[in-house]
Amino acid sequence: MNEDLKYKVALSMLPNIGGILARNLVAYIGSAEGVFSQSAKALTKVPGIGEMYARQIKKSNVLPQAEKELEYIDKNGIQLHFYTDKTYPRRLKSCVDAPLILYTKGKMNLDAERIISIVGTRNATEYGRSIVDDLCRAIAERKYNALIVSGLAYGIDVHAHRSALNYKLPTIGVIAHGLDLLYPAIHKQTAQKMQEHGGIVTDFPSNTKIDPANFIKRNRIIAGLADATIVVESAKKGGSLITAEIASSYNRDVFAFPGRAGDTYSKGCNQLIRNNQATLIEGIEDLEYFMGWEKTDKVDAVQSSLFIDLNPEEQKVVDLLKAKGDLFIDQISAEIKLPVSRISAMLLNLEFKNLVLALPGKMYKLR
Repeated sequence: MNEDLKYKVALSMLPNIGGILARNLVAYIGSAEGVFSQSAKALTKVPGIGEMYARQIKKSNVLPQAEKELEYIDKNGIQLHFYTDKTYPRRLKSCVDAPLILYTKGKMNLDAERIISIVGTRNATEYGRSIVDDLCRAIAERKYNALIVSGLAYGIDVHAHRSALNYKLPTIGVIAHGLDLLYPAIHKQTAQKMQEHGGIVTDFPSNTKIDPANFIKRNRIIAGLADATIVVESAKKGGSLITAEIASSYNRDVFAFPGRAGDTYSKGCNQLIRNNQATLIEGIEDLEYFMGWEKTDKVDAVQSSLFIDLNPEEQKVVDLLKAKGDLFIDQISAEIKLPVSRISAMLLNLEFKNLVLALPGKMYKLR
Protein backbone atom coordinates (compact mmCIF):
# COMPACT_ATOMS: atom_id res chain seq x y z
CA MET A 1 0.00 0.00 0.00
CA ASN A 2 1.20 3.51 -0.85
CA GLU A 3 1.88 5.02 2.58
CA ASP A 4 2.06 8.56 1.26
CA LEU A 5 -1.41 8.26 -0.31
CA LYS A 6 -2.77 6.73 2.89
CA TYR A 7 -1.84 9.83 4.90
CA LYS A 8 -3.20 12.16 2.22
CA VAL A 9 -6.56 10.37 2.18
CA ALA A 10 -6.60 10.27 5.99
CA LEU A 11 -5.96 14.01 6.13
CA SER A 12 -9.04 14.60 3.97
CA MET A 13 -11.11 12.46 6.35
CA LEU A 14 -10.28 14.36 9.54
CA PRO A 15 -13.55 15.57 11.13
CA ASN A 16 -14.09 19.35 11.20
CA ILE A 17 -10.85 19.96 9.29
CA GLY A 18 -11.76 21.39 5.91
CA GLY A 19 -9.55 22.00 2.91
CA ILE A 20 -8.25 25.39 4.10
CA LEU A 21 -7.12 24.14 7.51
CA ALA A 22 -5.72 20.94 6.01
CA ARG A 23 -3.60 22.91 3.55
CA ASN A 24 -2.36 25.08 6.43
CA LEU A 25 -1.33 21.93 8.28
CA VAL A 26 0.64 20.59 5.31
CA ALA A 27 2.22 23.99 4.60
CA TYR A 28 3.48 24.41 8.17
CA ILE A 29 4.36 20.80 8.98
CA GLY A 30 5.67 19.79 5.56
CA SER A 31 3.67 16.69 4.69
CA ALA A 32 0.40 14.87 5.26
CA GLU A 33 2.25 12.15 7.15
CA GLY A 34 3.79 14.75 9.45
CA VAL A 35 0.33 15.91 10.53
CA PHE A 36 -0.25 12.51 12.15
CA SER A 37 3.22 12.16 13.70
CA GLN A 38 3.46 15.62 15.29
CA SER A 39 2.52 16.18 18.93
CA ALA A 40 -0.68 18.01 19.83
CA LYS A 41 1.44 20.90 21.12
CA ALA A 42 3.19 21.24 17.76
CA LEU A 43 -0.14 21.16 15.92
CA THR A 44 -1.49 24.09 17.95
CA LYS A 45 1.20 26.32 16.44
CA VAL A 46 -0.40 25.99 13.01
CA PRO A 47 -2.65 28.99 12.24
CA GLY A 48 -6.29 28.06 12.76
CA ILE A 49 -5.49 24.90 14.75
CA GLY A 50 -6.17 25.43 18.42
CA GLU A 51 -6.07 22.94 21.26
CA MET A 52 -9.49 21.50 20.44
CA TYR A 53 -8.62 20.72 16.80
CA ALA A 54 -5.19 19.42 17.81
CA ARG A 55 -6.77 16.96 20.26
CA GLN A 56 -9.29 15.86 17.62
CA ILE A 57 -6.50 15.14 15.15
CA LYS A 58 -4.53 13.07 17.68
CA LYS A 59 -7.63 11.11 18.74
CA SER A 60 -8.94 10.53 15.23
CA ASN A 61 -9.12 7.00 13.87
CA VAL A 62 -9.00 7.88 10.17
CA LEU A 63 -5.90 5.91 9.13
CA PRO A 64 -7.73 2.54 9.05
CA GLN A 65 -10.52 4.23 7.04
CA ALA A 66 -7.95 5.58 4.60
CA GLU A 67 -6.46 2.10 4.15
CA LYS A 68 -9.89 0.69 3.27
CA GLU A 69 -10.48 3.56 0.84
CA LEU A 70 -7.19 2.89 -0.96
CA GLU A 71 -8.12 -0.78 -1.29
CA TYR A 72 -11.44 0.25 -2.84
CA ILE A 73 -9.67 2.67 -5.20
CA ASP A 74 -7.22 0.00 -6.37
CA LYS A 75 -9.96 -2.56 -7.02
CA ASN A 76 -12.20 -0.20 -8.97
CA GLY A 77 -9.85 1.71 -11.23
CA ILE A 78 -10.32 5.05 -9.49
CA GLN A 79 -7.78 7.84 -9.81
CA LEU A 80 -6.85 10.02 -6.84
CA HIS A 81 -5.65 13.62 -7.18
CA PHE A 82 -4.17 15.39 -4.13
CA TYR A 83 -4.04 19.18 -4.32
CA THR A 84 -0.24 19.19 -4.62
CA ASP A 85 -0.23 16.66 -7.48
CA LYS A 86 0.44 17.73 -11.06
CA THR A 87 -2.77 15.94 -12.05
CA TYR A 88 -4.91 18.15 -9.81
CA PRO A 89 -6.88 20.57 -12.06
CA ARG A 90 -5.16 23.94 -12.18
CA ARG A 91 -8.38 25.97 -12.37
CA LEU A 92 -9.72 24.35 -9.21
CA LYS A 93 -6.38 24.68 -7.41
CA SER A 94 -6.70 28.48 -7.53
CA CYS A 95 -9.96 28.38 -5.52
CA VAL A 96 -9.53 29.13 -1.83
CA ASP A 97 -11.91 26.37 -0.70
CA ALA A 98 -10.88 23.76 -3.25
CA PRO A 99 -11.12 20.16 -1.99
CA LEU A 100 -8.00 18.49 -0.69
CA ILE A 101 -8.57 15.38 -2.81
CA LEU A 102 -10.52 14.50 -5.95
CA TYR A 103 -11.58 10.97 -6.81
CA THR A 104 -12.16 10.45 -10.54
CA LYS A 105 -13.25 7.62 -12.78
CA GLY A 106 -13.07 7.70 -16.56
CA LYS A 107 -10.94 9.17 -19.33
CA MET A 108 -10.75 12.89 -18.75
CA ASN A 109 -8.52 15.93 -19.08
CA LEU A 110 -9.21 18.10 -16.06
CA ASP A 111 -7.02 20.82 -17.60
CA ALA A 112 -8.69 20.89 -21.00
CA GLU A 113 -8.17 24.06 -23.04
CA ARG A 114 -11.83 25.06 -22.72
CA ILE A 115 -14.14 24.01 -19.89
CA ILE A 116 -17.67 25.26 -19.28
CA SER A 117 -20.22 24.27 -16.66
CA ILE A 118 -23.87 24.06 -17.68
CA VAL A 119 -26.36 24.02 -14.82
CA GLY A 120 -30.05 24.57 -14.29
CA THR A 121 -33.31 23.42 -12.82
CA ARG A 122 -34.26 19.80 -12.24
CA ASN A 123 -37.62 20.67 -13.81
CA ALA A 124 -36.28 21.44 -17.26
CA THR A 125 -38.73 22.60 -19.90
CA GLU A 126 -38.55 21.97 -23.63
CA TYR A 127 -37.19 25.52 -23.95
CA GLY A 128 -34.29 24.75 -21.60
CA ARG A 129 -33.50 21.39 -23.17
CA SER A 130 -33.41 22.93 -26.65
CA ILE A 131 -31.00 25.65 -25.46
CA VAL A 132 -28.61 23.04 -24.08
CA ASP A 133 -28.83 20.91 -27.21
CA ASP A 134 -28.30 23.86 -29.56
CA LEU A 135 -25.32 25.11 -27.55
CA CYS A 136 -23.58 21.71 -27.42
CA ARG A 137 -24.20 21.15 -31.13
CA ALA A 138 -22.74 24.57 -32.00
CA ILE A 139 -19.67 23.97 -29.81
CA ALA A 140 -19.06 20.66 -31.59
CA GLU A 141 -19.70 22.05 -35.08
CA ARG A 142 -17.17 24.82 -34.49
CA LYS A 143 -14.68 22.21 -33.27
CA TYR A 144 -14.01 23.80 -29.89
CA ASN A 145 -14.09 20.39 -28.17
CA ALA A 146 -14.98 22.12 -24.90
CA LEU A 147 -15.30 19.95 -21.81
CA ILE A 148 -18.87 20.14 -20.46
CA VAL A 149 -19.23 19.95 -16.66
CA SER A 150 -22.47 19.49 -14.74
CA GLY A 151 -23.91 17.68 -11.74
CA LEU A 152 -25.63 14.57 -13.19
CA ALA A 153 -28.88 15.68 -11.54
CA TYR A 154 -32.33 15.54 -13.08
CA GLY A 155 -33.26 18.14 -15.67
CA ILE A 156 -30.76 20.50 -17.25
CA ASP A 157 -27.72 18.76 -15.72
CA VAL A 158 -28.25 15.32 -17.18
CA HIS A 159 -29.45 16.82 -20.47
CA ALA A 160 -26.15 18.72 -20.71
CA HIS A 161 -24.25 15.45 -20.30
CA ARG A 162 -26.41 13.62 -22.83
CA SER A 163 -26.17 16.41 -25.38
CA ALA A 164 -22.39 16.49 -24.96
CA LEU A 165 -22.22 12.73 -25.54
CA ASN A 166 -24.53 13.01 -28.54
CA TYR A 167 -22.22 15.57 -30.18
CA LYS A 168 -19.04 13.76 -29.07
CA LEU A 169 -17.94 16.41 -26.59
CA PRO A 170 -16.12 15.28 -23.42
CA THR A 171 -18.25 15.65 -20.30
CA ILE A 172 -17.72 15.33 -16.55
CA GLY A 173 -20.34 14.79 -13.85
CA VAL A 174 -19.58 16.06 -10.35
CA ILE A 175 -21.41 13.98 -7.75
CA ALA A 176 -22.15 14.57 -4.06
CA HIS A 177 -21.20 11.13 -2.71
CA GLY A 178 -18.61 8.41 -3.21
CA LEU A 179 -17.96 6.52 -6.44
CA ASP A 180 -19.44 3.35 -4.95
CA LEU A 181 -22.95 4.47 -5.92
CA LEU A 182 -24.78 6.86 -8.20
CA TYR A 183 -27.65 9.15 -7.30
CA PRO A 184 -30.06 9.31 -8.96
CA ALA A 185 -29.65 5.68 -10.00
CA ILE A 186 -31.71 6.25 -13.15
CA HIS A 187 -28.71 8.11 -14.63
CA LYS A 188 -26.36 5.16 -14.23
CA GLN A 189 -26.32 4.30 -17.94
CA THR A 190 -25.48 7.89 -18.85
CA ALA A 191 -22.69 7.92 -16.25
CA GLN A 192 -21.21 4.74 -17.72
CA LYS A 193 -21.16 6.25 -21.22
CA MET A 194 -19.51 9.37 -19.86
CA GLN A 195 -16.58 7.35 -18.55
CA GLU A 196 -15.54 6.60 -22.13
CA HIS A 197 -15.40 10.29 -23.03
CA GLY A 198 -15.07 12.14 -19.74
CA GLY A 199 -16.11 10.66 -16.44
CA ILE A 200 -17.23 11.17 -12.88
CA VAL A 201 -15.62 13.39 -10.23
CA THR A 202 -16.17 13.68 -6.48
CA ASP A 203 -14.33 14.77 -3.35
CA PHE A 204 -16.27 12.29 -1.20
CA PRO A 205 -14.91 8.83 -0.32
CA SER A 206 -16.90 5.64 -0.71
CA ASN A 207 -19.67 4.87 1.80
CA THR A 208 -20.61 8.54 2.07
CA LYS A 209 -24.29 8.86 2.93
CA ILE A 210 -26.60 10.86 0.68
CA ASP A 211 -26.88 14.24 2.40
CA PRO A 212 -28.57 17.35 0.91
CA ALA A 213 -25.76 19.54 2.26
CA ASN A 214 -23.24 17.64 0.16
CA PHE A 215 -25.01 18.63 -3.04
CA ILE A 216 -24.44 22.29 -2.19
CA LYS A 217 -20.83 21.56 -1.28
CA ARG A 218 -20.12 19.84 -4.61
CA ASN A 219 -21.26 22.97 -6.48
CA ARG A 220 -17.90 24.60 -5.71
CA ILE A 221 -16.24 21.92 -7.85
CA ILE A 222 -18.67 22.46 -10.73
CA ALA A 223 -17.87 26.18 -10.61
CA GLY A 224 -14.14 25.81 -9.91
CA LEU A 225 -13.34 23.34 -12.68
CA ALA A 226 -14.64 25.65 -15.41
CA ASP A 227 -13.75 28.88 -17.14
CA ALA A 228 -17.41 29.88 -17.04
CA THR A 229 -20.72 28.74 -15.57
CA ILE A 230 -23.83 28.92 -17.75
CA VAL A 231 -27.27 28.90 -16.09
CA VAL A 232 -29.91 27.72 -18.55
CA GLU A 233 -33.10 27.60 -16.47
CA SER A 234 -33.70 28.21 -12.78
CA ALA A 235 -36.49 29.11 -10.41
CA LYS A 236 -35.95 32.02 -8.00
CA LYS A 237 -34.13 29.63 -5.66
CA GLY A 238 -32.05 26.60 -6.52
CA GLY A 239 -28.68 24.92 -6.63
CA SER A 240 -27.76 26.44 -10.00
CA LEU A 241 -27.99 29.95 -8.50
CA ILE A 242 -25.65 28.85 -5.72
CA THR A 243 -23.21 27.53 -8.33
CA ALA A 244 -23.40 30.85 -10.18
CA GLU A 245 -22.67 32.75 -6.97
CA ILE A 246 -19.68 30.53 -6.22
CA ALA A 247 -18.33 30.94 -9.77
CA SER A 248 -18.59 34.71 -9.41
CA SER A 249 -16.67 34.56 -6.11
CA TYR A 250 -13.90 32.73 -8.01
CA ASN A 251 -13.79 35.56 -10.58
CA ARG A 252 -15.08 33.22 -13.26
CA ASP A 253 -17.53 34.30 -15.94
CA VAL A 254 -21.21 33.65 -15.27
CA PHE A 255 -23.74 33.60 -18.09
CA ALA A 256 -27.49 33.11 -18.14
CA PHE A 257 -30.01 32.51 -20.89
CA PRO A 258 -33.01 34.82 -20.51
CA GLY A 259 -36.51 33.44 -20.26
CA ARG A 260 -40.01 34.67 -20.83
CA ALA A 261 -41.36 37.01 -18.16
CA GLY A 262 -43.49 35.14 -15.65
CA ASP A 263 -42.20 31.65 -16.43
CA THR A 264 -41.36 29.89 -13.16
CA TYR A 265 -38.11 28.36 -14.39
CA SER A 266 -36.89 31.54 -16.04
CA LYS A 267 -37.19 33.72 -12.94
CA GLY A 268 -33.80 32.72 -11.60
CA CYS A 269 -31.96 33.49 -14.85
CA ASN A 270 -33.79 36.77 -15.34
CA GLN A 271 -32.96 37.68 -11.74
CA LEU A 272 -29.23 36.97 -12.29
CA ILE A 273 -29.22 39.17 -15.39
CA ARG A 274 -31.26 41.96 -13.77
CA ASN A 275 -28.92 42.08 -10.75
CA ASN A 276 -25.79 42.07 -12.95
CA GLN A 277 -24.77 38.71 -11.48
CA ALA A 278 -24.66 37.10 -14.91
CA THR A 279 -24.15 38.22 -18.50
CA LEU A 280 -27.03 37.60 -20.87
CA ILE A 281 -26.25 35.21 -23.71
CA GLU A 282 -28.49 33.83 -26.45
CA GLY A 283 -26.19 31.37 -28.22
CA ILE A 284 -22.72 30.33 -29.28
CA GLU A 285 -21.85 33.69 -30.83
CA ASP A 286 -22.26 35.42 -27.48
CA LEU A 287 -20.20 32.76 -25.73
CA GLU A 288 -17.44 33.11 -28.33
CA TYR A 289 -17.40 36.87 -27.94
CA PHE A 290 -17.32 37.02 -24.15
CA MET A 291 -14.87 34.11 -23.72
CA GLY A 292 -12.54 35.24 -26.49
CA TRP A 293 -12.78 31.88 -28.21
CA GLU A 294 -11.15 31.83 -31.60
CA LYS A 295 -11.28 29.40 -34.48
CA THR A 296 -7.67 29.90 -35.53
CA ASP A 297 -5.34 27.06 -34.64
CA LYS A 298 -2.97 27.80 -31.79
CA VAL A 299 0.03 26.65 -33.83
CA ASP A 300 -0.77 29.15 -36.57
CA ALA A 301 -1.02 31.87 -33.96
CA VAL A 302 2.35 30.94 -32.49
CA GLN A 303 3.94 30.87 -35.94
CA SER A 304 2.68 34.40 -36.53
CA SER A 305 4.65 35.48 -33.47
CA LEU A 306 7.84 34.79 -35.41
CA PHE A 307 7.20 37.99 -37.31
CA ILE A 308 6.83 40.05 -34.13
CA ASP A 309 9.90 41.37 -32.36
CA LEU A 310 10.06 39.81 -28.87
CA ASN A 311 12.71 40.28 -26.21
CA PRO A 312 14.19 37.09 -24.67
CA GLU A 313 11.93 37.17 -21.59
CA GLU A 314 8.78 37.65 -23.69
CA GLN A 315 9.85 34.78 -25.90
CA LYS A 316 10.18 32.60 -22.80
CA VAL A 317 6.58 33.39 -21.86
CA VAL A 318 5.34 32.60 -25.38
CA ASP A 319 7.32 29.35 -25.48
CA LEU A 320 5.99 28.34 -22.04
CA LEU A 321 2.36 28.93 -23.02
CA LYS A 322 2.96 27.06 -26.27
CA ALA A 323 4.35 24.06 -24.38
CA LYS A 324 1.94 23.93 -21.44
CA GLY A 325 -1.26 25.63 -22.58
CA ASP A 326 -3.30 27.99 -20.40
CA LEU A 327 -1.50 29.02 -17.20
CA PHE A 328 -2.19 31.22 -14.19
CA ILE A 329 0.12 34.21 -13.76
CA ASP A 330 1.69 32.72 -10.62
CA GLN A 331 2.46 29.51 -12.53
CA ILE A 332 4.21 31.53 -15.27
CA SER A 333 6.14 33.43 -12.60
CA ALA A 334 7.28 30.18 -10.94
CA GLU A 335 8.30 28.55 -14.24
CA ILE A 336 10.28 31.54 -15.56
CA LYS A 337 11.56 32.52 -12.10
CA LEU A 338 10.63 36.19 -12.33
CA PRO A 339 8.41 38.20 -9.94
CA VAL A 340 4.70 38.39 -10.68
CA SER A 341 4.91 42.18 -11.17
CA ARG A 342 7.45 41.70 -13.98
CA ILE A 343 5.43 38.89 -15.55
CA SER A 344 2.28 41.02 -15.38
CA ALA A 345 3.97 43.82 -17.34
CA MET A 346 5.22 41.37 -19.97
CA LEU A 347 1.81 39.75 -20.35
CA LEU A 348 0.21 43.17 -20.85
CA ASN A 349 2.75 43.93 -23.56
CA LEU A 350 2.07 40.58 -25.23
CA GLU A 351 -1.64 41.39 -25.14
CA PHE A 352 -0.94 44.65 -26.96
CA LYS A 353 0.99 42.64 -29.54
CA ASN A 354 -2.09 40.41 -29.93
CA LEU A 355 -0.18 37.28 -28.93
CA VAL A 356 -1.69 36.55 -25.51
CA LEU A 357 -5.27 36.56 -24.29
CA ALA A 358 -6.22 37.20 -20.64
CA LEU A 359 -8.78 34.75 -19.26
CA PRO A 360 -10.84 34.91 -16.03
CA GLY A 361 -8.96 34.36 -12.76
CA LYS A 362 -5.61 35.77 -14.01
CA MET A 363 -5.11 32.92 -16.46
CA TYR A 364 -3.45 33.48 -19.83
CA LYS A 365 -3.40 31.69 -23.17
CA LEU A 366 -1.83 32.16 -26.58
CA ARG A 367 -4.06 33.64 -29.24
